[in-house]
Amino acid sequence: MPPNFNLPFVLSVAGAFLTSSVVAAIYVWPAIRVMPRYDALRLIAAFHAFRFLGMNFMVTGFVSAELSSRFAAEVGWGDLIAAVLALLSMAALSWRWSIAIPVVWIFNVWGTLDLLNAYYMGATKIPDPGLFGAGIYIPTLYVPLLLVSHVLAFMILLRAGGEAKSS
Repeated sequence: MPPNFNLPFVLSVAGAFLTSSVVAAIYVWPAIRVMPRYDALRLIAAFHAFRFLGMNFMVTGFVSAELSSRFAAEVGWGDLIAAVLALLSMAALSWRWSIAIPVVWIFNVWGTLDLLNAYYMGATKIPDPGLFGAGIYIPTLYVPLLLVSHVLAFMILLRAGGEAKSS
């Protein structure tokens, strides 16, 4: 096993992914799949507009002073960019900009890659998840929710048509 393998942490993340996926399949997907495409995507983007929370990884006291500053900066700035892209997506969808769907694609691809990079960095560079301090809930609860919602957004984006249907 890798030196930074922490079974309770891994089980917390796995449990959050499983639960997020089940809740999305039972409750969220049935509701958003019947919504007009722009509305469904705007709702998902609104959830991601709160990704500025990742900036807290750069706050000593919220996380351990021993947490890698490189990791904290990548996570924090990556999440802030994702939050800005989510807000831009919401605006583009709300105001029916002709580039709305491409903007959402950029947000969704960036946001997904940013989260996967954060998990990779955390798994390979952080020796102890206890260094996350109060931020432990971000990778064990919030990130699984975000990744599942990115999957839902990809499912909506890949549906044929539906762009003109919106309330």
